[in-house]
Amino acid sequence: MIITIKKCTPNELHELQEISITTFTETFQEQNSPEHLHAYLKTAYDLKKLEREVANSSSHFFFIYYNEELAGYLKLNTDGAQTETMGSDALEVERIYIKKAFQKHGLGKMLMNKAVEIALIQQKKRIWLGVWEANENAIAFYKKKGFVQTGAHSFFMGDDEQVDLIMVKALQ
Repeated sequence: MIITIKKCTPNELHELQEISITTFTETFQEQNSPEHLHAYLKTAYDLKKLEREVANSSSHFFFIYYNEELAGYLKLNTDGAQTETMGSDALEVERIYIKKAFQKHGLGKMLMNKAVEIALIQQKKRIWLGVWEANENAIAFYKKKGFVQTGAHSFFMGDDEQVDLIMVKALQ
């Protein structure tokens, strides 16, 4: 088994779009209506939007490969790219997704370790994320990694308002 993590480049936008749609759909299709899911996917993973996000120097995307097959990805934000105002001493894990076929192989843990490594290199004091309140597996994973809930915010799946828990981990 060979696992590699590499930074996503602007030349890989189609791969980023495909893995984004696949993993988001696999994760949330059972709990959401097809209409709301489609509306979200259409806007969140639009190629032009992804192109702007990849070009943003305060956002970073990483692909994780399992035996050379793209298995998941990570999106990190700092400064003004963060989806909430958390300050310059914080790093946001906006997205961390693994294809269902590759779950339970420790890939999510590896991506989270990558996020912490980058946060420490950038001398951030905190790492944070938003996680859907109904995503019990992810919440358990984040708690196991030392994250604690500090708040909540709205997340829209199409026009369906949902609640994301804000979870934070102190680094220093």
